[in-house]
Amino acid sequence: MPQDQTRRNFLKTSALTAAAASFNARSYAAILGANDRVKVGVIGCGDRMKGALIPAFQENCKDMNFEFVAVSDIWSRRREEGAAFIQKLSGNTIASVRNNDELYARKDIDAVLIATADFQHARHGAEAVNAGRDAYVEKPTAHTMEDARLFRAAVHKTGKIVQVGTQRRSTPSYQKAADYIKSGKFGDIVMVEMTWNVNQPGRWRRPKDVPLLKEQDTDWKRYLMNRPYEPFDARKYLEFRLFWPYSSGIPDQWLVHQIDTVHWFTGLPHPRSVVANGGIYLWKDGRKNWDTMTAVFDYGPLDDLTKGFQVQYSSRFTNSAGGVKELYYSNAGMIDMDKQTISPAGGLTAKSAAEMNLQANLLPESSLAVGKVDMATDANTGGDPQTSANMRNWMECVRSRKTPNASIEAGYSHSIALCMNVAAIQTGQKVTFDDKTQQVMVGGKVYA
Repeated sequence: MPQDQTRRNFLKTSALTAAAASFNARSYAAILGANDRVKVGVIGCGDRMKGALIPAFQENCKDMNFEFVAVSDIWSRRREEGAAFIQKLSGNTIASVRNNDELYARKDIDAVLIATADFQHARHGAEAVNAGRDAYVEKPTAHTMEDARLFRAAVHKTGKIVQVGTQRRSTPSYQKAADYIKSGKFGDIVMVEMTWNVNQPGRWRRPKDVPLLKEQDTDWKRYLMNRPYEPFDARKYLEFRLFWPYSSGIPDQWLVHQIDTVHWFTGLPHPRSVVANGGIYLWKDGRKNWDTMTAVFDYGPLDDLTKGFQVQYSSRFTNSAGGVKELYYSNAGMIDMDKQTISPAGGLTAKSAAEMNLQANLLPESSLAVGKVDMATDANTGGDPQTSANMRNWMECVRSRKTPNASIEAGYSHSIALCMNVAAIQTGQKVTFDDKTQQVMVGGKVYA
């Protein structure tokens, strides 16, 4: 499919989503007035919920007239500790329920925050909107296309408000960069370089909690959802980011944040192809997901008339040099999202241009920093201004019924790139995507 047609289809789908949200506003108004309190349930009360989403909610709930009323978690310890944690912060009595069936049976739940295991997000999100609730759903949206399509279809059908946890979309410096690129002043993107490097053998490990989790204190079958059955394993429950099919690790956790900005800045819904390489080179602690990965995402060109670029993505757990970087290049210079700057670095100089009778092409120096909300690029630290801004935008959209900054379409797009990356990891082959069937393809065949 031609690139411009793909873009038009993407924008058309986004418009349909916005129209569905607008239509739903009339029915919603009859249920919840603009000044009525929005009552919210928590689904999954682990580290991300307690360290990031709950603080972000608390920062905005008074202004927006939202409040927590219940916690759903299938592990009894997290359920009770989560309810006590929120009750201490809010001063309200918080109910604890054993599972989402019990949560949605309650009449006092208007919306939910979801921060469960990576592989559960899409199905928990679809469950929420089908139960008539708006939802803030942590990323990744999905790492299988089946789950991605399921969630997207449910949101379209119900018209419910869903915000995805790719919080860069609500960050002023990123919004300014998106506007700058879309204005044409930057020029065509010719390359993107992205890194996410840490030196943390304990990242995503939970050695203190694993011995505390007993099968009788949770619901292992409910945890597995639609994944193949296997015997109870506390590590795969609490350290799920290290084990496929519960997470792909680096792509699920970090890639989706950064590749999402590529789709946002360009309007492109997914890569044309993906290749990847890597392995477990140092931290041999039983994990199955790589501790080091390099991947290349190709965004065209589709023919001689269209322009394209590559995204070089690298990430490692074994050395933190380089940190978290997002560098966008054009023929005229560079955008550095870590430093929040626009510069002529690498642009076409007068000397090089003269060799081909061209004009120099150099961007003026400028800053993307906006007020006090901006912060370093690392969006995984919890309790940060980015998450707070994303939470507030969701709250505003729950009331206005407008499409949130990080919509289901944004989540669906990063899911395509994620699923392509996973297929490249698992097959070692070049992976493509069929726009007509919405399927990941390897060697001309659908990749399940």
